[in-house]
Amino acid sequence: MLVKDRMTRHPIIISPTTKATEAQKIMAENHVRHLPVASDGKLLEGLITRTRLSLKPDALGSLNMWEISRQLSNLTVKDVMVKRENILTIDANRTIERAAKIMADEKVGCLPVIDDDGAIEGIITDVDLLRAYQEMMGLPHDGLRVTVRMPNKKGEFTKLMKVLGENGWGVMGIGTYPTYRQEGWYDVVLKIPNVSAEQVKNAFSNIEEQEVVDIRDVV
Repeated sequence: MLVKDRMTRHPIIISPTTKATEAQKIMAENHVRHLPVASDGKLLEGLITRTRLSLKPDALGSLNMWEISRQLSNLTVKDVMVKRENILTIDANRTIERAAKIMADEKVGCLPVIDDDGAIEGIITDVDLLRAYQEMMGLPHDGLRVTVRMPNKKGEFTKLMKVLGENGWGVMGIGTYPTYRQEGWYDVVLKIPNVSAEQVKNAFSNIEEQEVVDIRDVV
């Protein structure tokens, strides 16, 4: 799965001269948390986030309600946006997991997607990545969620797939990760439709060196 498969195409773009109060209104009405900023040609110039539109507590202490309102009304997007040189971006053809790593490492909630000329093609957010993860694991569909623990050795995954094939079972979602605090082992999570827990336990119990460590119905 690539960034272009899950990004929001043609996101709402605002001008640097847009009033900050108008940007707040746009975000609230469209239920978004990030707005790319661009002028002509959709070239990325900045990024507005909810945090950027919040006044610092120490600035509020010395102002009354009318002064706060006046200060906000005078601000433009250019005054509060994250500048282009400080924005992390990504190409539409990068992988979803690469986008997730960048966002997690840098603790940001979105990545504007730009082309080779710096024009905005889309935006991908942490919510988009969570939805992609759900789809990879087959969550939107009914099925049995099975976690199988296996040694990190060649041929182990093939043994598991062989049993699936022999029983004619399909897989709607799959994921693997190193077993927590057990070096040399991996957990494989499968979403298998139209089977019972008893059927899976009986079939997988015959796989040498592998163990079903969790099994549950997921709707």
